[in-house]
Amino acid sequence: MQDQHIASAFDRDLEGIQALIMKMGGMVEAAILDSAKSLETRDLELAEDVRARDKQIDALEEDVNQEAARLLALRAPMGADLRTVLTVIKISGNLERIGDYSKNLAKRTSVLVQMPVVEGTPSAIRRMAKEVELMLKDVLDAYIQRNVELAEDVRQRDQDIDQMYNALFREFLTFMMEDPRNITSCMHLHFIAKNIERMGDHVTAIAEQVIYLVTGELPEDSRPKATGDYLKNPILEGDE
Repeated sequence: MQDQHIASAFDRDLEGIQALIMKMGGMVEAAILDSAKSLETRDLELAEDVRARDKQIDALEEDVNQEAARLLALRAPMGADLRTVLTVIKISGNLERIGDYSKNLAKRTSVLVQMPVVEGTPSAIRRMAKEVELMLKDVLDAYIQRNVELAEDVRQRDQDIDQMYNALFREFLTFMMEDPRNITSCMHLHFIAKNIERMGDHVTAIAEQVIYLVTGELPEDSRPKATGDYLKNPILEGDE
């Protein structure tokens, strides 16, 4: 009877942490979409709102970590229960980083609104951000459902984000070579695209944690990547 009581208390505590994760995930999804929308529509008020909301995302990550640490100390979980607690800690960390990249996108929007629009690129960036947001939605569903197949599908879709980034990079080079006046704008837009590509990497990391949670093992094969050396060039890295 005592063991049953302890188990039910653990489950309640874990449900509370998972509720925080889902709240955090919803806020990050909104940050991805709103930061890209603020760029496309040149909406400084929305960009500033994204930056302000990042503090709430950071606070939620801290809450998850505190609750997870308390659960580890009080319940001393083992096996699958331990994996679950460790997984929520890693998921919250990845969500926090995605939120940071959304904030960085919003920061650059405030600079780009003062420059001429580089034709077609804000809408392309918004499409790329939308794909990452859909991946994040699916991976959070995979986490709740303990769905390995859906998590692996998300993991494979990271290649699509890489390909979108590579295509944008080539466009930026073309715009800069055609008119040197585009260089500053295109460099800012490149860093934004790179940040979105990194968001995809963090979503993929969450997918791998879901697979670990369910199976007890991380994927053995290397994370899929689209071809193109642009992704690995340290000179072209985005915001940290």
